[in-house]
Amino acid sequence: MRAAPGPTFPPLLRGEEAPHGIDPMLRAVSVAALGTDPGLIVWQAGADRLAAAVVLAPEQPLEQAMGAVFAVALGLGDAVGALAPPEVAVHYDWPGGFRVNGARCGRMRAQASTTDPAAEPDWLVIGIEIPFLPPPEHAEAPGLVPDETSLANEGCLEITPVQLLESWSRHMLVWLNRLESEGFAGLHAAWRERGWRIGETLEDGGTFMGLDEFGGQLVRRGDTTELRPLSVMLEGGA
Repeated sequence: MRAAPGPTFPPLLRGEEAPHGIDPMLRAVSVAALGTDPGLIVWQAGADRLAAAVVLAPEQPLEQAMGAVFAVALGLGDAVGALAPPEVAVHYDWPGGFRVNGARCGRMRAQASTTDPAAEPDWLVIGIEIPFLPPPEHAEAPGLVPDETSLANEGCLEITPVQLLESWSRHMLVWLNRLESEGFAGLHAAWRERGWRIGETLEDGGTFMGLDEFGGQLVRRGDTTELRPLSVMLEGGA
């Protein structure tokens, strides 16, 4: 039997399928640390979920380079919007969460060769994880965790993980090119349009006022405003 064709990626991006049992994010971090060229997407697509991570090589300090997280997020939002039924709504949870029709549906991850905001990283890896099916323990009772969902539960039964992977890579590349040519302002505006709970009170009592120039979260507490940098989502060091 002929094997199913692998995903097709746009120019400047290339793919590597992670073996079963290997976390694509950890695999991408490993090859990035060894010096692979940027543009590699390490992916894993099962019937129940899509996990993928892209290796980037920023040429700016980490604080600014983290803006690529928004390019990855906006690419995924555009991909779901292009493939899903028109009534499906996608929102972004700061710093790296996704919501579909108001419920949590997947997350982003990030790791860099440094955690120093002022240092230029040798590499930056940004990953996505999207559930297509609910966990087995939730399949019989979809309302068991009302704030969590999957694409299948939201009517996206016709989308396959490989389709979403391909679409995400194309839309992400558009946003990465825009980030490089125009800076963060355009991504900031696009993210805000779907930003979750902007202007509302958060669980810790602060009010989510918006984003700073590098995508950090501005939280108002009484008469003071505190900044939570986007780098808080980084998973350790190199």
